[in-house]
Amino acid sequence: MKKLLHINYFIIALILFLSSSVKAQENAGKSSTQINFIENSWTEALKQAARQNKYIFVDAYASWCGPCKMLKATTFKNNKVADFYNDNFVNVAIDMEKGQGPALAAQWGLQAYPTMIIFTSKGKPVSGTVGYIRANDLIKFGQQALNK
Repeated sequence: MKKLLHINYFIIALILFLSSSVKAQENAGKSSTQINFIENSWTEALKQAARQNKYIFVDAYASWCGPCKMLKATTFKNNKVADFYNDNFVNVAIDMEKGQGPALAAQWGLQAYPTMIIFTSKGKPVSGTVGYIRANDLIKFGQQALNK
């Protein structure tokens, strides 16, 4: 009887293990559902970009900005955009009215939101755009910056 009980436990454990590994494989093949942003830390973005040898994509926004909210709800959640930016950039979203934001806005000369800027891993600006941008155009923007 004890042997039968042990066999049952083994079979249950094996089924649980196999079902979890199948789910992990399914998730590995899926694309990203949104751009993964570091929140409000330019310093951390610079550190990660240097470590990963990647450019930095900055979403400079304000909490009251309608087009900024639209970007977050649509363009940044596009699977192709998310895959492209998560693979090729260190992404940082900075509220330009909080924390490091006001000093960075002054340093970068920002006058409107949303502003998206691509920097080298050392913090040198490569390219920028202002206003709402559709998914395909955001990918083109990133590709052009990588080719500079």
